[in-house]
Amino acid sequence: MSVLAAISGNLNAIGYGLAAIGPGIGIGVLVGKALEGIARQPEATGVIRTNMFLGIAFTEALALIGLVAGFLFV
Repeated sequence: MSVLAAISGNLNAIGYGLAAIGPGIGIGVLVGKALEGIARQPEATGVIRTNMFLGIAFTEALALIGLVAGFLFV
């Protein structure tokens, strides 16, 4: 294994780690705002929770797409 291949592999891992920060922040904001909404209107808990889980799924899909792209473009 050449030195160049080892360096690019390490850079790919660092790149994915940096790319995972975005979805992590997004999920944190999404859950926080959902909890604020539930606290303000407890009667809307079901709708807010459903939308929160949909948002989490879409945001997490971005992180998985980034992981797959890292493997495809090596």
